[in-house]
Amino acid sequence: MYTIFETGGKQFKVQEGDIIFVEKLEANEGEVIFDKVITISKEEDMLVGTPYVIGATVKGTLLKNGRGKKITVFNYKPKKGQKRKMGHRQPYSQVKIESINT
Repeated sequence: MYTIFETGGKQFKVQEGDIIFVEKLEANEGEVIFDKVITISKEEDMLVGTPYVIGATVKGTLLKNGRGKKITVFNYKPKKGQKRKMGHRQPYSQVKIESINT
C-alpha cells in the first residue's frame, strides 16, 4: 500500500515506515498530519482524488528539523567586473511515515 501526498509544493510517494525529507514544517518534534492526499493505492484498488481524497490523511512523526549542506551560488557578468558569491543552506524536516488513513 502506498500513497501520494503534497506538502511544501512538492509531491511525495510513500509507504508506511518510510523516512523522507520535506520542506521545513513549522512544528516541534512529534506527530504531524498531512491532509492533502492525492492518491491511495492498495493491492487491487486505487483511490484518486479530485484534487484531493476527502477524509484521507497521512500520519507521521517529525524526527528533526535541520539544514542541508552548504552550496555556493556565484553570479558573474562578463566584461562588466560584476561578481557576487553567496552561500545557501536549505532548511528541511525529516519525517517518518507511521500510518496511512482512508
